[in-house]
Amino acid sequence: MSAEIIPPVAPARRPARHGPAVDSVTTINADGSRYFLYPADARGPFTHWRRISAYLLIAFYLLLPWIPVNGAPAVFLDLAERRFHFFGYTLAAQDAWLLFFGVSGLGFGLFFLTALFGRLWCGWACPQTVFLDHVYRRIERWLEGDAPARRALKLAPLTAGKFFRRVAKHALYAVVSLAITHLFLAYFVSLPELWSFMHEAPGEHWAAFLFVFTAAGLLYLNFAWFREQLCIVICPYGRLQSALTDDHTLVIGYDGKRGEPRGKIRAVLDGAGLPSVALAKEGACIDCNRCVQVCPTGIDIRHGLQMECIGCAACIDACDEVMAKVHRPAGLIRYDSFAGFGGGITRWVRARTLLYGVLLAVGAAVATFAFSTVKPANFLVYRTGGAAYFVGPDEVRNQFLVRLVNKRTVPATFSVEAEGLPAGLRSSGFAAPVTLAPMAESVSPLVLVASRKDYRGPFKFTVRVRDAARTFTLAREVEFMGPDARLLEEGAKEKEDHDREHKH
Repeated sequence: MSAEIIPPVAPARRPARHGPAVDSVTTINADGSRYFLYPADARGPFTHWRRISAYLLIAFYLLLPWIPVNGAPAVFLDLAERRFHFFGYTLAAQDAWLLFFGVSGLGFGLFFLTALFGRLWCGWACPQTVFLDHVYRRIERWLEGDAPARRALKLAPLTAGKFFRRVAKHALYAVVSLAITHLFLAYFVSLPELWSFMHEAPGEHWAAFLFVFTAAGLLYLNFAWFREQLCIVICPYGRLQSALTDDHTLVIGYDGKRGEPRGKIRAVLDGAGLPSVALAKEGACIDCNRCVQVCPTGIDIRHGLQMECIGCAACIDACDEVMAKVHRPAGLIRYDSFAGFGGGITRWVRARTLLYGVLLAVGAAVATFAFSTVKPANFLVYRTGGAAYFVGPDEVRNQFLVRLVNKRTVPATFSVEAEGLPAGLRSSGFAAPVTLAPMAESVSPLVLVASRKDYRGPFKFTVRVRDAARTFTLAREVEFMGPDARLLEEGAKEKEDHDREHKH
C-alpha cells in the first residue's frame, strides 16, 4: 500500500499555465479581469538579507533630513533659495548642469548592473519593492494573517471583524503614505520649515499642502491596490531587460535539466515494511507550486525568465526549503546565467559589460573633473538696464551689476577687482571687501569711467573674485563698450569748431 502526500496546491482562481509558453501576464484572468495576488511569505537567507537591506534603505531615507552636515541637512534641495546640499557639498542654481552627470551616471550604472546581475535593483533596492514588501505587506500580514488567511478573508462575508481589519489596514496605509510624503517634502523645505507648515492653516501653504495630500493619495492607491501592476504595466525597466541582458547575465532561473520531468512525492514501503519517501519520477521538482505562491508578481519561474520577474529570490528560498524537506540538494531554482543553466561557464567580461563599464568610467572621470571646478562661491557680471554705455562731455561710462553668491554655510569675505583696465580708467563700487552671511547673496554696482581724451575704443577686461584666505579665485571676462574712438575724436573736433564759430 502507498499513501500519496498531497503537496500544497496553487492559489484558487489562478490562471492555468502549462508548458514554457506564456501568452499573457500572470495577473490577468482568462476573462481579461485582474487576478489579485496574495503572495505567501518565504523564509531563507535571501529573504533575510533582503529584509535587512530594505530596513537599512528605509532608515537611510528617514534619517537624511535629520543629519546635519556643514550646517545643512545631509540631502537638502532648497528650491526657495536655489541651493542644493549633498553631504556637505553645496551647489547653487548656476551649478544645476552638474545634475546631468548624476542622471547619466545613474543610467549607465543601471545598465552595467543589469548586464552583470539582471534585475538586482528591482528586487533589492527599488523603493516600490522596498516599501511594498517590507512595510505595506507587513501591515497586511499583521492584521489579516498569512496568504491563505488573507485569501479566505476576501471571500468571507462582511462581518464586524472583517470590517475592523479592513478599516485598520487602510487607515495604517494612509498614515504611512502621509508620513512618507511629509518626509519627502522635508528634502525640499527642511524639517523645521515642514513642522511650521504643519502647525499653520493649509491655506497659508496651499501648494505644499496640495502636493503632500496628492502624493500621499497616489502612494496609497499604488500600495493598497495597484501594487505589482506598477512594475508590470508602468515601469519600462522590465521591458528593457531583454535589451540589456544576454546569456551570461546572472538571473534567477529554474534548472530544467535537473527538475524535469516533475513528479509528486509518494509514501511507499521499503523492504522492511516501513514507510519511506520516494519520487514517482526522476526529476527533482515535486510540482508543489511553492515557488509560485511566494512570487510577488505571481509568475511561475519554471516557465523561464519573464518580464514580470523582479529578481527578489523569494522562489529560491521557497524551493530550497522544500528541497531540504524532501532530502534533495538545494539550487533547483538559483541565481545563474543561461549559459550556466545549460552547463556552460558564465563569462563576466564580455563586449556588453566592457562597453557599459567604459562608458561608466568615462562618465565618472568627467563628473569628477566637473565637480572639482565647482567653487564655494559664484558670481555674475551683467549690464544695468538701458543703454549699453553712456557718452558724456568728458567721459565714456559703463555700468555693471555684480551678483555675488556665498554657497558656504558660514560667513565669507570676498574681494572684487577689475583687472586689465587701461591707464586713466576709473572704477568704483568695490573699494572694500564684501562680507556675506551663510548662503547669502548681494548685488552691487560696478562703474567704469574712461576720460574722452584717454579713450581708445571698446576693450575687454577681467572681473576677479577672491576669498579672504585666497583659497580660490573666480574670474569672468567682460567687455567695456563704447563708440569707435576715431568717430568720437571727429565728433569732439566738430564740436570744438562749432563752438569756436559760434563764439566769433
